[in-house]
Amino acid sequence: MLAIVCPGQGSQTPGFLAPWLELPAFRDRLEALSDVAGLDLVAHGTTSDAETIKDTAVAQPLIVAAGLAAAAVLLPGGPTTGVGATAGHSVGEITAAAFAGVLTDHDAMVFVRERGARMAAASALAPTGMSAVLGGDPTEVAEALGRHGLTAANANGAGQTVAAGTLEQLAALAADPPAKARVIPLQVAGAFHTTHMAPAVDALEQLSADFDVSDPGITLLSNSDGQAVPTGREVLARLVRQVSSPVRWDQCMQTLVHLGVTAMIELPPAGTLVGLAKRAMPGVATLAVKTPDDLEAAQQLVRDHGGDPAGPGSTPTHSQEA
Repeated sequence: MLAIVCPGQGSQTPGFLAPWLELPAFRDRLEALSDVAGLDLVAHGTTSDAETIKDTAVAQPLIVAAGLAAAAVLLPGGPTTGVGATAGHSVGEITAAAFAGVLTDHDAMVFVRERGARMAAASALAPTGMSAVLGGDPTEVAEALGRHGLTAANANGAGQTVAAGTLEQLAALAADPPAKARVIPLQVAGAFHTTHMAPAVDALEQLSADFDVSDPGITLLSNSDGQAVPTGREVLARLVRQVSSPVRWDQCMQTLVHLGVTAMIELPPAGTLVGLAKRAMPGVATLAVKTPDDLEAAQQLVRDHGGDPAGPGSTPTHSQEA
């Protein structure tokens, strides 16, 4: 069984789309998505500097558009041609929802355009940020975050937790880290997936009320608990709530294993989720599709591992951790 996964904010790097734009089909799709986003995503994916593409209002549409355009090149026949499951990390969950057929590409870009803008506005209300906590005993990490008033915004598995809160709280954590753990500030502009993002949730609820959605055509996992979500309306509701709720990527990986996934392809800007999977999903073949040079290997994985024994919207029989 093959899974397609879609990365989140912080995975973008300057110029990462330059080789992709040599493919006419990719360029055409990216230009069309740029029109919806109201941004020059061609420039942001090629010539914009790191500071520019760190801006939440730019980064989020850029990442979703990159994934959708790459998916169209990799699987021109759509997700049902060999893919059994999909999931995305944070903003990548929008990419996955569109890939699974819940949202049209147009509505996905409208949603992420407003998501990025609203989260940027919420981030501007107070100096906030995020830091990765690598290693350490999980109980001690949780205690340290609680001691400093921080939220475990991302539980990424493989010994990685992302703490979020005010810059003052993050500085206190860096000065007093959990035993045997490293604290690394992340290049993001706010405390995503915390109560600091509540204003963005309200705006997205109003925006999405009129969206037309379809039920997922393949198994689509949710960041909130790693479970498959059977209806499009529930997927959309979870996408809205996710903005201020923790991302449980650890549980998404557990579910992929329980579903019987044997191979995983990460869409661009790829690398982060494959890195986590190599530690947390032993025995699963992985491929980060970083440039068009990786397409041949990706298509071979589709041929070798394609199929969906579980069926769309199915849930695993194994219990999930809380």
